[in-house]
Amino acid sequence: MIEKFGQYFILMGNLFVRRERFKVYFRLTVDECIHIGVDSLLIVAIVSSFIGAVTCIQTAANLVSPLIPSYIIASVTREMTLLELAPTFTCVVLAGKVGSNIASQLGTMRISEQIDALEVMGINSASYLILPKILGSIITIPMLVTISAFLSLLGGFVAGIATGALTAKEYIQGIQSDFIAFNVPFALIKAFVFAFLISSISAYQGYYTKGGAFQVGQSSTTAVVNSCIALLVFDYLLAQLLL
Repeated sequence: MIEKFGQYFILMGNLFVRRERFKVYFRLTVDECIHIGVDSLLIVAIVSSFIGAVTCIQTAANLVSPLIPSYIIASVTREMTLLELAPTFTCVVLAGKVGSNIASQLGTMRISEQIDALEVMGINSASYLILPKILGSIITIPMLVTISAFLSLLGGFVAGIATGALTAKEYIQGIQSDFIAFNVPFALIKAFVFAFLISSISAYQGYYTKGGAFQVGQSSTTAVVNSCIALLVFDYLLAQLLL
């Protein structure tokens, strides 16, 4: 385990050694932004909308006391969305989609000796292949989390009105009631950290794949599992440090 940690940090350090020209990284990063961000937009939209709707309905089903005003349902939905559902749940979903894609792509390049060919050509393969993926993740995943938060609240709004749990006026009142402004930058900080963890851990697993096609699948699975564990650990640490 200590050896793997050391290997991971050495790989992260190698990203900034013998770098290519800025124009090369710009083009590669834009491509990664499209693959990571645009291609993940549909799944994030679907998951976020239904998660917000379910949160609103379940909160309404459990707040049955006549002493609790209806707008509290929207307040609870807002807090759960900003603090956990939008940043953490979305990034867990992206760990399965983006992380496995990064690990399998690099793993395939490793076993087909494409990475070795880059090294023979004098190119720093770690920097050329991994750095754009990390930059693309850091740029696009916070955007996806922002969209996720909006769609989650919108899903709760539609579900709350459709089920009669509360009115539109009560939902908007609950969204605005006792709003803590720091929750927004807190969610974005988590998104940036989670984006780095997903991309770097998945890249590490794929970059050091050995064997054949079966090992590529194992690396992809390991990347998703390790990324999810890292997300949960850092979710707890960030909550302790920032809240």
